[in-house]
Amino acid sequence: MTDDTKPAALMSIGELARNSGLSVRTIRFYCDEGILESQRSGGGHRMFDADSATERLLLVRRLRALGLGLDSITGVLRGEQSMEEAIAAESAELDIEFRSLAWRRASVRAMETAAPAQRIERLALLAAAQDGNALHECLIRFWHRILTPIPRSDSDGWVCWNVPEPPTDPSVDEVVAYAELAALASSPDLNNAVRQQYWRDRPDLIRDPRALYHEMGEIMIDVVPLVADGIPSHSGNELDRFVTAHATARGERDTREFREHLLRDATDSDPRIHRYWSLTDQLLGPRVTIGRAHDWLYNALAEGSAVAAG
Repeated sequence: MTDDTKPAALMSIGELARNSGLSVRTIRFYCDEGILESQRSGGGHRMFDADSATERLLLVRRLRALGLGLDSITGVLRGEQSMEEAIAAESAELDIEFRSLAWRRASVRAMETAAPAQRIERLALLAAAQDGNALHECLIRFWHRILTPIPRSDSDGWVCWNVPEPPTDPSVDEVVAYAELAALASSPDLNNAVRQQYWRDRPDLIRDPRALYHEMGEIMIDVVPLVADGIPSHSGNELDRFVTAHATARGERDTREFREHLLRDATDSDPRIHRYWSLTDQLLGPRVTIGRAHDWLYNALAEGSAVAAG
């Protein structure tokens, strides 16, 4: 009999348990789950291929030690996914779990450091903000509602620049700021105030909202460096382009009356808007947001109108 035709050596479940370091009960469980194959002896006992069964159980044991679930391990053993794919998926799951735990840790510490008079209010704020990704989606939906007339493909870049990602490992200040930011974005009143600030009218009164949006984007590109350099708001090219863009979008001309129209019912000084952008600045760091650029233009417009009236 050659090695190729010689029957494979078999071992009992007890021997397999000693070789693999797993309990008999665990091996039976793996058999029932289809992870390990066995055959029955004449007496009805489970028997296993001495080499392949031990090797298979060692692989299962090592993958379990890394935290992989049975579904992932079964997929690897059946060739439905590679070991690299299974480990990559587990790594991604651990990243999500880590972010969740880091967020909870920062929230607990935020409660520990809160003044007694603040704890009830802070508890309500943080209890509603335990999923950073969900809060991020809330902020994105907020801005998509503001920019409703604009196709998503056009506004996604704007949203990406101005909406902070949830911090992976937030500090106490960051988790409180992000929770408050999401709470503000959930307010219908703030939605209306920001819409008024951005469009200066109902969007349906504007002939071509998309053209106005793109023109405003070009203006903001030039205003952002002025804000970053601390240059005070003033009349000039940037303000003139801002007014002309709004006037053209409505079939109007840049006149003193139209500038007064842009200031009428303006919500730029709304403290909730300022708080929103202050929190955004805190989370984004040195990046100049559109909120600060808008504020610069509004102040230039208001100051210019005050001078003209005087």
